[in-house]
Amino acid sequence: MVKILLVCSAGMSTSFIVNKMKESATAKGIEAEIWAVADAEAAENIKKADIMMLGPQVRFLESKMKGVAGGKPVAVIDMVAYGSMNGEKVLEQALKLLGKE
Repeated sequence: MVKILLVCSAGMSTSFIVNKMKESATAKGIEAEIWAVADAEAAENIKKADIMMLGPQVRFLESKMKGVAGGKPVAVIDMVAYGSMNGEKVLEQALKLLGKE
């Protein structure tokens, strides 16, 4: 089971990519828990996640979130994949960072 936390300004736009990522994980037979929250909720949610992915619109928070993540991987979602709502590419990015590709 891989647990992927997505973070954006309000947790709204990223919820669309969450659904696409879940569809891709199911199609690939990957057991995954994927959810999105607003940046203000990231600290409490990282505790149950394996990785934190930031929406491109909050990339300026990357260094702050790395401090919050307690050594867990933190990365900015690829802007093209995010903009095109390519859940498969975002899932692949997360799995690669976790060494589970």
